[in-house]
Amino acid sequence: MSKKKDFRKKYAAVGLAVILVMFLIAVFANFIAPYDPEEINLAPGARLQAPSLKHLLGTDDLGRDVFSRMVYGARISLSVGFVAVGLSLIIGVTVGAIAGYFGGWVDILLMRIVEIIMCFPRIFLILMLIAFLGPNILIVMAVIGLTGWTGLARLVRAEFLSLKERDYVHAARALGAGDRRIIFRHILPNALSPVYVSAVLGVGGAILIESSLSFLGLGVQIPTPSWGNILTTGMHYIESAWWLMLFPGLAILITVLSYNLVGETLRDVLDPRLKGFNQK
Repeated sequence: MSKKKDFRKKYAAVGLAVILVMFLIAVFANFIAPYDPEEINLAPGARLQAPSLKHLLGTDDLGRDVFSRMVYGARISLSVGFVAVGLSLIIGVTVGAIAGYFGGWVDILLMRIVEIIMCFPRIFLILMLIAFLGPNILIVMAVIGLTGWTGLARLVRAEFLSLKERDYVHAARALGAGDRRIIFRHILPNALSPVYVSAVLGVGGAILIESSLSFLGLGVQIPTPSWGNILTTGMHYIESAWWLMLFPGLAILITVLSYNLVGETLRDVLDPRLKGFNQK
């Protein structure tokens, strides 16, 4: 058992290193990318060049440098992940805290709303909203965030239902502390374990959803580079330009896997009771 835990910690360390590298690439994309990611080059021989010293990951069908587009795509994907997860955390923590603390009809009403939203498959709900609102990076961030908070809300509610009966909460209430102070100073800091885990796992899930939407043409729109729309281009040249599918696919795989490894290890470290939790 200890060997298994050691292996998991090592995998988590590797995942954390990958996340840090991706973050640095996204932040310093302007300095890392050797070319303008949207610069088209239709000169003879410039299109669909194989990886070389001049173009490390080759070029696409419009002569654009794939490495530069991958670097800027990392910025787009991580931005979508962080913003969407931040929005879902705000909604999920707020709804879960209110439902768990006040209970009664407030709890019943909020949980029925959560259950109604959870009845709809998330991907179809996202597709429906984007169909009405249109494909746009800001819309994608908002839609992913607005559809990803239900599982966290239920977890936070369960934590509040348990913690509000603790002695220190009763003592604070007896001393005249108001609901706001009890929620933010006494209960919420002790209920953050599932929030941390959900945040880490949620970023990986949001990146995967954004890449899927961009691949379908419903996410980040060309010419803005995204791992998903680079894959879309590669789909049309899979036999003659393998690098257009391989490199963005590996980037998505490695990034999402890294977040999952770190998230699951963090879950076990912070609260073993959450081992059965699966991110919705």
